[in-house]
Amino acid sequence: MVFGKLFAGLEKTRKKLAAGLARLFGGGRKLDEAFLDELEEVLYGADLGPTGSKIVEELKHAWQRRELEETAQVPAFLRERLLARLRDAEAGLARAASGPTVILVVGVNGSGKTTSIAKLARRLQLDGRKVLLGAGDTFRAAAVEQLTLWADRLGIGIVKQATGADPAAVAFDACAAAKARGIDVLILDTAGRLHTQKNLMDELGKVVRVVQKQIPGAPHEVLQVLDATTGQNAIRQAKEFGAVAGVTGLVLAKMDGTAKGGAVLGIRAEVPLPVKFIGVGEGIDDLEPFSAEDFVDAILTFGRGGAVPS
Repeated sequence: MVFGKLFAGLEKTRKKLAAGLARLFGGGRKLDEAFLDELEEVLYGADLGPTGSKIVEELKHAWQRRELEETAQVPAFLRERLLARLRDAEAGLARAASGPTVILVVGVNGSGKTTSIAKLARRLQLDGRKVLLGAGDTFRAAAVEQLTLWADRLGIGIVKQATGADPAAVAFDACAAAKARGIDVLILDTAGRLHTQKNLMDELGKVVRVVQKQIPGAPHEVLQVLDATTGQNAIRQAKEFGAVAGVTGLVLAKMDGTAKGGAVLGIRAEVPLPVKFIGVGEGIDDLEPFSAEDFVDAILTFGRGGAVPS
């Protein structure tokens, strides 16, 4: 991962944390109950939520056992505990042993799904992969047109039907086209109406079954795009979609537009799926593979060595 791009993309989260941390670590504060209580408030404000509280509780125990005695020891402890919760979140994309790899992309409208598909297609293009898009979000007005626009910009093929068409029929045609054209990766969009609507989940299940019949072992990835700023909503969506589509990984979009980057930890605590990518900007190249170490260092101001922030 290009650390500078991630660092810039998480600027709002880092600034919010930095303001609280600078107040805490400045002025020679003692490591005591008051300090730890304030630290918990700072972490909670950055949307670390229950995860931040648990880490502070671990910190209190270490302090009580005299494993930590000075505030200068806290940054390295905090960094390590954050990393421990995210190290198993890293995972690359699955790849079919032969034939096209099928990536099904799910998520509610407004989560950043269409843009994330375009960014993923771009990454795969740059890796030398032949990519095809399937416009399976046929219910939302303009969804097919938006994906078509991205396909044209990127110079890649797209399989589509008219708005209102059967999404499973689009999936069938897209799989057939991917096999006939020697495609490396088929990225199939799906309907994104609210996760509380039973018909959406029924349609999604139907799409999955069609893909499975068309290409053995497919879909090889089911990526759910989440707007990480929506907190508990994002967690609920992940659970709902996971039950129907067998989500294999998360794409956390819009990380650059919020001071709540710490929500990644809250989502991971409730939905223990790999975070495949995070969106760190609006540009077509602003989708980065998730790295726990780079992410933690980008939201904390301690740097890789764990030094107290200035």
